[in-house]
Amino acid sequence: MSVSIVVPCYRSARILPTLVSQLTSAMSATAEQYEVILVVDGSPDDTWRVASALAENHEAVLAILLARNYGQHNALVAGIRSAQYHIVVTMDDDLQHPPAEVPKLIAALTDDLDLVYAVPVEEEHGAVRSFASRLIKAGLAGPLGIRNARLVGAFRVFRASLRAGFDLANGPYVSVDVALSWATTRVGSVQVRMQQRVEGRSGYTFRSLSRHAANMILGYSTTPLRLVTYLGCMVGVGGLLLLAYVLWRYVHRDTTVAGYTTIASMIALFSSAQMLAVGVLGEYIGRIHAHGIGRPLYVIRQRTMGPRRESVHGVEADTRVIAE
Repeated sequence: MSVSIVVPCYRSARILPTLVSQLTSAMSATAEQYEVILVVDGSPDDTWRVASALAENHEAVLAILLARNYGQHNALVAGIRSAQYHIVVTMDDDLQHPPAEVPKLIAALTDDLDLVYAVPVEEEHGAVRSFASRLIKAGLAGPLGIRNARLVGAFRVFRASLRAGFDLANGPYVSVDVALSWATTRVGSVQVRMQQRVEGRSGYTFRSLSRHAANMILGYSTTPLRLVTYLGCMVGVGGLLLLAYVLWRYVHRDTTVAGYTTIASMIALFSSAQMLAVGVLGEYIGRIHAHGIGRPLYVIRQRTMGPRRESVHGVEADTRVIAE
């Protein structure tokens, strides 16, 4: 068995040595060949220096530095495209995903499955974030009809053949789970033990979580556009009923010049519907624009790998500067 483990890294300089050490211990007894790909997502601290040093001292470690902060999913795609083995594992860098649980996750990838998500026995995040996560997943699985949405998480394992789903991925709004859902329907899950964050706090703010939720919702389907259409139909039916009511009162000579409240209410109602429609359409148009102007998914500034990996990849120096 050969396994590539992709870890997006941000502000994790103090955690990475422990993470790599635990991964080495766990994988040495599990896989014949393995690699740990540390993708430093433009972190402002010493994360790249630590990751680069780990790559120089561990032949199984590859460190990749992105030119700036592109986001977790963009960093994941950079690492997944660099993976060379048949099975790919993705996990966070904060030890909330215990390295000791990686073999259990890999073992769940049976012949009838292509993708397995780790489901926590107990939530490792706070009550508020866990509730928000469950709410978003329920919305994806319910009204939007997204299969396996309740299983989605950052701790996952899949077959490298699914990387074909990333071939055309470009622009700033990529979602790993969306791309994987396009590549396979053979999805499973396994319960694993999660841990609390060792130090610091998560980089996911309410704003970033909301943005990620929007990427998931808008990335999976055009259902929001259909919802706007349904809303327009409902508002149209309401307008016809109001017209019938006004005509009825006119025929029965029961009209007055007043009606300011009704007019103001209807203007507000129609304006809200129009603004909602314009907002959703604008979001889709903005994404089309971002893809059309050729905005890159990511740019790799630098790689660091040990001597043994150099011979495998055919490079002459420990470090090379490239753009992808």
